[in-house]
Amino acid sequence: MTQKELAYLEDAIGHEKTIIAICQESIKYLQDESLITFIENEIPKHEQTKRDLMHMLEVKANE
Repeated sequence: MTQKELAYLEDAIGHEKTIIAICQESIKYLQDESLITFIENEIPKHEQTKRDLMHMLEVKANE
């Protein structure tokens, strides 16, 4: 994996962390239950994506 690809993975992980944090913070201010439910259902998807990206970095680190 090239340095550019590694940098991309690190950036993508950072973006996922940001999305998760924004979702969690946004829920505090919402009143629409359907919107809250939607966002709550999105958080695990982004957490999984973050885990998948981190796993890719771990695999590369252990090569």
